[in-house]
Amino acid sequence: MQRILLVEDHASFRQTLAFVFDQHPEFEVAAQAGTLAEARRAMDGLEADLGVIDLTLPDGEGTELIGELREANPDFAALVLTASLDRTEYARAVEAGAAGVLHKSADVDAILDATRRLSDGETLLSEDELVALLRLAGQNREEEVVARASIEQITPREREVLQMLAEGLSNKEIAAKLHMSVDTERTHMMNILNKLGVHSRIQALVFATRYGLVEIR
Repeated sequence: MQRILLVEDHASFRQTLAFVFDQHPEFEVAAQAGTLAEARRAMDGLEADLGVIDLTLPDGEGTELIGELREANPDFAALVLTASLDRTEYARAVEAGAAGVLHKSADVDAILDATRRLSDGETLLSEDELVALLRLAGQNREEEVVARASIEQITPREREVLQMLAEGLSNKEIAAKLHMSVDTERTHMMNILNKLGVHSRIQALVFATRYGLVEIR
């Protein structure tokens, strides 16, 4: 019998999965959790062979659990569920050790089938798919390093300009609110564009939002 850890923050979906697994004698739902914290509490003394784990949880990413679970059981296999269609999300999950990734739109039978295949020792990803995803994960890490280096160049004043931009202010309004001339505001914005390697205020705002330079209120 394969013991399963279910980690999913939507209780109704998690309970549906638990019900389906419990209908099959080869599976036993050993524990359920809706957050990383709950999962870690459940893992204390838990013996699990398989995990069906949501990628995005209220307090972090489900992939954080995979390494911890594999330490307790080197044969542990995780099926990661995600609501994203972005292949970079799939790549991060695979790099973290997921044996497979499914979109949350997959029906319960597909999740059951994938879990059964993992329990039988099958691979859900072809070698080509695995290599492509790991290569993508590597590219993402390189982009992250470059982005963080760009962010470090942004001055406190330039962060203020970006925050005002995020609040929907025009260049004249930003200048007035930060007690500077419009020419000075434009100079700050030009410096921001150059440092971030973007070509417009909109691109700068997208970059700043993605990397947490500003808060969207």
